Amino acid sequence: MMLEALYLRDSYLKEWDAEIVEVSGDKQQFVILNSTAFYPNGGGQLFDEGKIIREHEEFKVIFVGKFDGKISHEIENQGLKTGDKVRCVLDWQRRYYMMRMHTAAHIVSGVIEKETGALISGNQLGLDKTRVDFDLEKFDKEKMKEFIDKANEIVQKDLPIKVSFLPYDEAIKQEELFKLLKGFDKQVEEIRIVEIQGFQKQADGGTHVNSTKEIGKIVFLGAENKGAKRRRVYFGLE
Repeated sequence: MMLEALYLRDSYLKEWDAEIVEVSGDKQQFVILNSTAFYPNGGGQLFDEGKIIREHEEFKVIFVGKFDGKISHEIENQGLKTGDKVRCVLDWQRRYYMMRMHTAAHIVSGVIEKETGALISGNQLGLDKTRVDFDLEKFDKEKMKEFIDKANEIVQKDLPIKVSFLPYDEAIKQEELFKLLKGFDKQVEEIRIVEIQGFQKQADGGTHVNSTKEIGKIVFLGAENKGAKRRRVYFGLE
């Protein structure tokens, strides 16, 4: 049975129907659905939370991860079984905040790359703050603040954000799509492209808003020199 990751094509899907195709774990706490919009932890983005409902019984989703190509949902209380028909509901406030933060991270990273040529060496999106690491010779805290100011100028342009897909062999011919210093997973047949129109286009598997203005204001929270040309900037959302 094909297991479908619904969030790849629709980041705004909040509720959907699914079927349990696998239950495992010593407490039967790990559930795999035939289709899911729960985002699994990875790529710097936090996992989604929410609930799985069978008839009138609710099962809280406390962690989502991807293992051996399958998206696994850890539930707080046991009782779900293979074949159960369920209704799934995201914790939308958490998800939407992560969508805003992820798009903000793309803009900050894009500004840094355009201003310095530096590639991103790591990132972690958070509910209180996000960090972006990049490979750059000189550490200048004031410059970091300028990057955030320029990112906010992009946000206010209200640029639309579009998602598309390219075959892997075609995507790798476009080097500009791959912004991470460490490269991209080569074990996929299709590459998902996130484009902030008029600003940046890159390969990415996370969830994003439809327009930059949905982000709000990006707030500079600090910067660190991590040594060996590794620089880090922290920011939040207002």
